[in-house]
Amino acid sequence: MPGYRVAKLSAVRGLLRSLSAASGNQRSHGYFSWAFGSAQMAEKSGEGPPTPFSCRIRPVPVLTRRFSSEVSASEQINLIKQLRERTSAPIKAVKSALVDCNWDIDAAQKDLRKRGVVLASKKSSRAAAEGLLAIAQSDRKAVVIELNCETDFVARNDIFQSLATSLARMALSGENSDHQTTAFPFGSEYFENKKVCLDHPKLNGEMTIQSAITEVAAMVGENVKFRRGFALSTSSHGVVCSYLHTSPQPGLGRIAGLVTLEIEDGNTVLDPLHQVGASLAMHIVAAKPLFLSRELVSSEAIESERDILKSQAESSGKSQMAVEKMVEGRLRKYFEEVVLMEQKFVVNDSLTIKSVLSNLSKEVGSEVKIGTFLRMEVGEGIQKLEASAAPEVGARAG
Repeated sequence: MPGYRVAKLSAVRGLLRSLSAASGNQRSHGYFSWAFGSAQMAEKSGEGPPTPFSCRIRPVPVLTRRFSSEVSASEQINLIKQLRERTSAPIKAVKSALVDCNWDIDAAQKDLRKRGVVLASKKSSRAAAEGLLAIAQSDRKAVVIELNCETDFVARNDIFQSLATSLARMALSGENSDHQTTAFPFGSEYFENKKVCLDHPKLNGEMTIQSAITEVAAMVGENVKFRRGFALSTSSHGVVCSYLHTSPQPGLGRIAGLVTLEIEDGNTVLDPLHQVGASLAMHIVAAKPLFLSRELVSSEAIESERDILKSQAESSGKSQMAVEKMVEGRLRKYFEEVVLMEQKFVVNDSLTIKSVLSNLSKEVGSEVKIGTFLRMEVGEGIQKLEASAAPEVGARAG
């Protein structure tokens, strides 16, 4: 019996010494299962006489999780903050990338970009009906583009806004924006293989437009796409004026109105034209005209409206002569609603747009006329397009 106790005590002492040795040899850069290492050392030590109770401890696999102790908790928080500021990526994705890259912020940034490109391609089929219009303008030409995203939250993002502004400026410098007497439309194919120079702290330098859109989509976590654009120009004796509604900053908004004013006398001072043109652009946004003049209203549109008005008038039960008078009266009202020259001026409803131009012509001493106009709104036609797969609805241009 005493021999048994001595043997048992010797085995316990050997195990304790091996545990102490294992603790001293533990690595400093991570937490490990010291039980696994000490068990192996106790097995090798072989201390104590062989007795029935001095059994060997077999190694058991232990699942361990490594955490870097080289980067303190405060440093980790700081790295997460820095990477968030660099990329605008969600905090969860930022932390995951840093952990995977052993808290190397540059490697984590590259990893996030790779993940973002993959996610952006997956989200490219999702509906994007929100966004912004961006206008870039010079003395006699202007370009408006529509950049879409999924939510108005992203539309308020400064990176998204910077991209929209850069696309409009790039389109303004293009060849197709010159010498256009009407609203010249262009789509995404116009930007193929073209580069844009971005100037934003989180995204700068020259890159292809598609790459820039993909990068921004990766940063904001939504589908981002260029939808359409229009370019307007006037002659050397004219001006281009614009107005943006719901504008978060100059050159950006949700609804745009543009108009070109042309004058016969090339020596006329253009300041009055700029002032009136700005008011006309605002009027276009508010009044939503479809045609410049009555002569430009298609016969199909007139007949369609006439049939609708006739059906409404006949339901009143009045005579045929009375019905005809009702139809003609309502048709005049229709022209006043959809024809720009016959609309009442929103700034002064005692005047029509035709009267406004007549007064302006008298003021400058030369005839002033509207060359073309354009009204454009973010997301118009997108829901109809998704429901019916019909061709995309263009902007209303006169």
